Amino acid sequence: MKATDVDRLIADMEDLLARTLGENARLEIRRQDATWPVTTDANQLESALLNLAINARDAMPEGGRLTIETENTHLDAHYTEAIGDLAPGDYVAIGVSDTGTGMSKAVIEKAFDPFFTTKPIGQGTGLGLSMIYGFARQSGGHVRIYSEEGEGTTVKLYLPRFHGTAAASVPTADRDLPRADGECVLVVEDDVAVRMLIVDILGSLGYGVMEAGDAHAAIPILESERRIDLLVSDVGLPGMDGRQLAEVARRHRPDLRILFVTGYAEKAAVRGEFLGAGMEMITKPFALDMLAERIREMVAR
Repeated sequence: MKATDVDRLIADMEDLLARTLGENARLEIRRQDATWPVTTDANQLESALLNLAINARDAMPEGGRLTIETENTHLDAHYTEAIGDLAPGDYVAIGVSDTGTGMSKAVIEKAFDPFFTTKPIGQGTGLGLSMIYGFARQSGGHVRIYSEEGEGTTVKLYLPRFHGTAAASVPTADRDLPRADGECVLVVEDDVAVRMLIVDILGSLGYGVMEAGDAHAAIPILESERRIDLLVSDVGLPGMDGRQLAEVARRHRPDLRILFVTGYAEKAAVRGEFLGAGMEMITKPFALDMLAERIREMVAR
């Protein structure tokens, strides 16, 4: 973990976050002057903020406002002793607030449990908040949820202050990530925000990218003569799932490499012969550099 300039990182993500929310929701960013640098992994913080934006979007089906604000704060021993191994000291609080449906007390109590979700089967895995909790604790920080039904939700990340000077954050597209060498990738994902994220990162790294929202839209592309070096597909697609799509793809392109993206834990998803030769899996939420490196490894074989 390194020193991270939180305000710069959020500014670099502003366009991506706004597009994730869609046209019906407004993004507002409030920065405190002289926000301290924090000790954390910048890639994991990006993933945490993106997942919180996706959660907020889903909680505001009729539209609304997402507010992200940062502030310096001091947590004293009286506050931290109730949490456990959280050390008293200086922290930067990152608040992510939506004007959506909110949560009941019962839901808040279970929100950080792995696999807990209030979404219908197939529309949410419950891994997002539990992984954000794990990321915050791994960074030496903490996360809290403040919410009431019908009144929206605020998720507040507390990350420990770095004592020193933080290096400027580098936008994901400008980092030293492995770049394409003429390859083309087909991305099949029904979640628009996740698909947009994958397409954006691949495009910024020089890949030719085609996209589809489900197997029905993907099959004509797979049956065409277009170059496809890798299929990146969600497992839980509506209708024909990702594994069934892979079978169709292999009938037309026997040597096609396939990367499955899933919100379920890998060990839960990989049973028996789920993954065939030339197939791999990555779980979401994922760090953007991890996705770029995994794709480069697969297309370079």
